[in-house]
Amino acid sequence: MKINKTALYILLALVVVAALYRIIPGRPYGFAPQIAMALFGGAVIKDKKLAFALPLLSMVLSDALFELLYFAGISPMWGFYEGQLTNYVLFALLTVSGFFIKKMSVINIAVASFAAPTAYFLISNFMVWLSGTGGLQRPKTFDGLMMCFADGLPFYKNSIAGTLFFSALFFGSYYLIKQYMLKPKLA
Repeated sequence: MKINKTALYILLALVVVAALYRIIPGRPYGFAPQIAMALFGGAVIKDKKLAFALPLLSMVLSDALFELLYFAGISPMWGFYEGQLTNYVLFALLTVSGFFIKKMSVINIAVASFAAPTAYFLISNFMVWLSGTGGLQRPKTFDGLMMCFADGLPFYKNSIAGTLFFSALFFGSYYLIKQYMLKPKLA
């Protein structure tokens, strides 16, 4: 996708809407558009800086909003915490994984939409366990690692569902726009 002004405004609106969606109270934890945004950005946006910026800006904006809501006493969840940089690095890696979606097909997008939250789940929970920050601070044993993974299972299920849903929305919308709105009309 070559970025023109209209496309840039659409992507910026996507960043803001996704960030606002992420802070909705009562939303199932993990059911969010950012992983799908990383895949979509990596697969579709030719400008790599913009591809990386799409999910990262959305994450930073929603984390800043969570932080404001936390300090205002509105939300029990803070936005910035120890280990947050790891999340941003993981989202950059998820964007890179979008680069490998060479042929955009339902199968390829579905596989990537399952693989990306799986990789995120495994790496992020391993890093939480290893660092001993956040959560339940499980012991540094194999059993402790397994407990840490078990702690994250509800997020993982919702993350897969959210990534599949939002990938279908993003890639499907892109396909429809490309097919029906950007093709020259026959006279």
